[in-house]
Amino acid sequence: MSTMAIRNTGTLAWRTLVQIKHNPMELMDFSIQPIMFLLLFTYVFGGQMAGSPREYLAFALPGIIVQNLLFATMNTGVGLNTDINKGVFDRLRSLPIARFAPLAGRIVADVIKQAWAVVLLLAVGALLGFRIGTGPLQALAAFVLLLVFAVAASWISVLVAMLVDEPDKVQIFGFVLIFPLTFASSAFVQPATMPGWLQAFVKVNPTSVLADAVRGLLTGGPVAGPVLHSLLWAAGLLLVFAPLSVRAFRRRV
Repeated sequence: MSTMAIRNTGTLAWRTLVQIKHNPMELMDFSIQPIMFLLLFTYVFGGQMAGSPREYLAFALPGIIVQNLLFATMNTGVGLNTDINKGVFDRLRSLPIARFAPLAGRIVADVIKQAWAVVLLLAVGALLGFRIGTGPLQALAAFVLLLVFAVAASWISVLVAMLVDEPDKVQIFGFVLIFPLTFASSAFVQPATMPGWLQAFVKVNPTSVLADAVRGLLTGGPVAGPVLHSLLWAAGLLLVFAPLSVRAFRRRV
């Protein structure tokens, strides 16, 4: 990758981040909505699930972070589809910039937003009583793992954005895919409480694997297996969806 391409990507990533000033709804997606989910899950379900909100917070916060991360990856596809339909990519294509810079810039900007959301949830969780029970290196490893998985999963929304004609369809696809993946997982409840046939799905669900890995890195418990499986899932998503997305991107723009 040339220096010019890197600069182009950085410039377009900054363009996407600056747009937040003109579109406060994006701030809600990455700031207010995650906090609302955290408060609702902790204080509405906490007493029933774990006996007290604080006890449930220790279990559920990693799952809430993972859920928010997966939903937020759909914003990458929504933003790309919106820019294409508004003719932004046509204008960018006439400029002397790297052809892939608009796509890379969008992904980089959304990963930065994801990083902000993770830090925000951990900070609010700390105010509510959540404590990291491991150490700084494990917490940093959880943070990096989440962002790696976010980059890999975002290629799914990129592919969908290239195949559909309206941003709303990207969102609809996201809800249809991510809702069952996040709730039929170990993100919010112990799989042992589920029917046997559902437990089989939960065990291989990438949401469960990632939530277990983050939970182990932040609060203690098994780490090696969940982290390895999370990285394998991320590599698989990247290897499958990145080439398909790039091919569809070239055809579309």
